[in-house]
Amino acid sequence: MRTENSDLENPHQFDIGAYLKQLTQRPGVYRMYNQDGKIIYVGKAKNLQRRVSSYFKKSHEEIKTAAMVAQVAFIEVTVTDTESEALILENTLIKRHKPKYNILFRDDKSYPYIFVSTGKKFPSLSYHRGAKRKVGKYFGPFPNASAVHQTLQALQKIFPVRQCAESVFNHRSRPCLQYQIKRCSGPCVAGLVSKQEYDEDVRHTLMFLEGKSFDVIDELGRKMEQASEQLEFELAADYRDKVSALRAIQSQHLINQPGAKDMDVLAITQQANQVCVCLMMYRGGNLWGSEHYYPKALEWLEQKVDEAAVLSAFITQHYEHHPVPAIVLLPTQLPEQPLLENWLSEKRQHKVRIQRPVQQTAKGLMQLATTNAITGLKQHLGQKASQYERLQALQEALALAQPPQHMECFDISHTQGSHTIASCVVFKDGVPNTQLYRKFNIEGVQAGDDYAAMHQALERRYSRIRKEGTPLPDLIVVDGGKGQLNQAIEVLKSLELESVPLVSVAKGEGRKAGLEILYTPYNPEGIDLEADDMALHLINYIRDEAHRFAITSHRAKRTKAQTSSSLEAIEGIGPKTRKALLLHFGGLNEIKNASVQELSKVKGISKDKAQNIYDFFHGSL
Repeated sequence: MRTENSDLENPHQFDIGAYLKQLTQRPGVYRMYNQDGKIIYVGKAKNLQRRVSSYFKKSHEEIKTAAMVAQVAFIEVTVTDTESEALILENTLIKRHKPKYNILFRDDKSYPYIFVSTGKKFPSLSYHRGAKRKVGKYFGPFPNASAVHQTLQALQKIFPVRQCAESVFNHRSRPCLQYQIKRCSGPCVAGLVSKQEYDEDVRHTLMFLEGKSFDVIDELGRKMEQASEQLEFELAADYRDKVSALRAIQSQHLINQPGAKDMDVLAITQQANQVCVCLMMYRGGNLWGSEHYYPKALEWLEQKVDEAAVLSAFITQHYEHHPVPAIVLLPTQLPEQPLLENWLSEKRQHKVRIQRPVQQTAKGLMQLATTNAITGLKQHLGQKASQYERLQALQEALALAQPPQHMECFDISHTQGSHTIASCVVFKDGVPNTQLYRKFNIEGVQAGDDYAAMHQALERRYSRIRKEGTPLPDLIVVDGGKGQLNQAIEVLKSLELESVPLVSVAKGEGRKAGLEILYTPYNPEGIDLEADDMALHLINYIRDEAHRFAITSHRAKRTKAQTSSSLEAIEGIGPKTRKALLLHFGGLNEIKNASVQELSKVKGISKDKAQNIYDFFHGSL
């Protein structure tokens, strides 16, 4: 798919059409990842398919949105029962992962919070955005200002804690309208509410904001019964109304569970010889997020997978390096369950239970995890199918003997010939394998000679592979035209590796994506593919990834060179002496302009060292 926006010349690094067809229309949370596997955006949706599709089916006028979409390498989703649950999970994930494009607000402001001024005699609730310099407690962040105000309004109806500014509160002589409509207990006027009563409302408010709404309901319920037994019916009715309001706000979402138990819910599903294990993590009664795992086991291809064996293997491998919860909820009984429970209990140093869902709430949690497992597996299978189709298309376009499951691509980056870096990115089964990426510091070539730089990188890479006997790639891709291709042909011929397939990618007219020409040793005229050809999409993907990695490595090298001090080149001057010189003079220019006498005044600098420093910058007589 092509776009006129230059930021989206390579908009999709996976088959978005196939992905969207598999995507559910249920509510949930989606996470966008870049090529490094980092989350760059977390969002919620009432309809996941419709919302995610909107990013890719239209051009974006906003630079930030266009730049974000251009970086998306893949997307993961977590299905929820309601949009409210998706909102809660979205906030949790944003707080934990701090994605790049969630933090940057359009108004360049931070997330809003609810602030409770617990340092005051009569604490207040207020909307807060910005630095947390005030003494008190902060709750949030909330997704937007509207969510904060809605929460404040709801709390105001249940617990009449003041929400006025300190300047207003300190100068009141009579209660305001909020007191008249029973939205504030009036602590600004003596005698309207006792300190004890007010503190109780503040305590309940804090408990509610900390997620302990079930505890607040239980406490208010007991007080309602006590008031009723003592024939204080108006007070009992007040407690009753508060309990009803709290239950209405709470809505009994599955995503919020009573108590503060840490629980992991594991669900498993299988289809088309592929298994998916979905892990949903609840901490303190709140859903933190979900993960999908796809184990590889070729021996299962011809028979149904033993789900209990898969879950047992997952538990032993996953919790070896991850925190162990108090409860692990499974859909089936495990043969080695007592052994696994003991092992987990030892790691946690507390009793751990592995159990099947029995109560209705636990069954609901398991059903939600199963739904996510099924959704994740469908998307995974659809993605694998589209990747294989692209490999087949590339095989056909280049007349290869087999689909290129192992590809390596090279690119060169430098600034006016300095700090030259060559990158080598590796793709396995059509997707990047970042652990196999390599970079080469190019030395001994004329500045700006990209041909010589490519020659050196290829020679160093494949002479080592040949020496070590490691597998060769199914296809080598070089960024450039016939000149770069000839360098690659020369290197492979000298190493007696002419049998390895080779292709170069020349930029098209105006350097626009979709107009590239492919050259091979057997096709000097070039292969001109259609802009929407899957083979060209895959070539552009690996080429752009090599380009990105080369630029990133080059910038790091250039930055390191720019930040290194010329003082490091002076013999006999170590880190401590350099630091002392910089602290004394304030900068390198001042050190250069200093006399021998001035240099010798620095602690630890003898006259001989001072003379060496002076001679280094000015030359010796």
